[in-house]
Amino acid sequence: MTERGSAADQMLGGFADKLVSLTDEVLFADVWARPDLAARDRSLITIAALVAGGNTEQLPFHLNLGAQNGLTEKEMVEAITHLAFYTGWPRAMSAIASAKGTFHSDESAEGEPK
Repeated sequence: MTERGSAADQMLGGFADKLVSLTDEVLFADVWARPDLAARDRSLITIAALVAGGNTEQLPFHLNLGAQNGLTEKEMVEAITHLAFYTGWPRAMSAIASAKGTFHSDESAEGEPK
C-alpha cells in the first residue's frame, strides 16, 4: 500500500470501489496472508494460473510481487518455459514476452536497447 493507495485503488478507485475493496481486504489482506502457504509459493501458483489462463495483463504485477516474495527471475522464466507444454505455446510465448518486458524493460523484443 502506498500513500496513493493500493495498485487496485490506483487502477480502479472511484470506478469500481467494491472490486478494489475485495482485492485489498479479502484477496491480499486475507487470502494472501493465510499461514499455510508461503507467499513465495502463492506467487508461483498465481503466475502459473495467469499463464495458463492467458492473462498477461496481470502478469507484470505478479512477476514483480513474485520477486518481492523470493522468486528469482530464472525461476519464473523456468516456470513459464515448463508451462509451455501444459498450457500451450502461444500462452507461454505471450507470458515470456511480458516477463522480458517486466524484467528487461530497457531492451526491445529483438534484444536491441530501446
